[in-house]
Amino acid sequence: MKKNFILQALLIALTISSCNDAANTSSASSESATQSATPSGGQEAVKDDESAKDVVKVAVGSKDHTTLVAALKQADLVTSLSNAGPFTVFAPTNEAFNKLPAGTVDGLMKDDKKADLQNILQYHVAVSAMKAESFTDGQTLGMVNGDNITISVKDGKVTLNGTAQIIASIPASNGIIHVIDGVLLPPAKK
Repeated sequence: MKKNFILQALLIALTISSCNDAANTSSASSESATQSATPSGGQEAVKDDESAKDVVKVAVGSKDHTTLVAALKQADLVTSLSNAGPFTVFAPTNEAFNKLPAGTVDGLMKDDKKADLQNILQYHVAVSAMKAESFTDGQTLGMVNGDNITISVKDGKVTLNGTAQIIASIPASNGIIHVIDGVLLPPAKK
């Protein structure tokens, strides 16, 4: 009986050993296949259908923000806004972009205007996550591009720089998006 037990233990040990060798070989080949199949890019390349969406993924899912998404891509800001944050993003709607003088958006989407487009888009982002109800009348908020916006609050309505009003707020995994009805233009550099 003792011999049977030792023989069975030996067979089990050999089986486990050979399975480990096969697993190691399989693991090595699957690792190289994974590395070659991994998409390039930053946080925006991560596929996750279960967690809350970041500010970029929320915008991508909105039919009212296709112009903003195209501008973020052209300005190479998708990776930055897909990172941890927190961000407060003032997101102009397509209609807001349409209020700009004819040809403005098309002109900014050209490669030689990338720096201007980045400046404008960064003027819509603050490094913080601020809810609309936390804004106060006369408050100044520092934006990513280095300039400031001025907030007005009257009758519960929040207006930025006297031109764009917050019409909705959407939480995201890395901050909050405030949908606005106008495009904020940074002050001219002196």
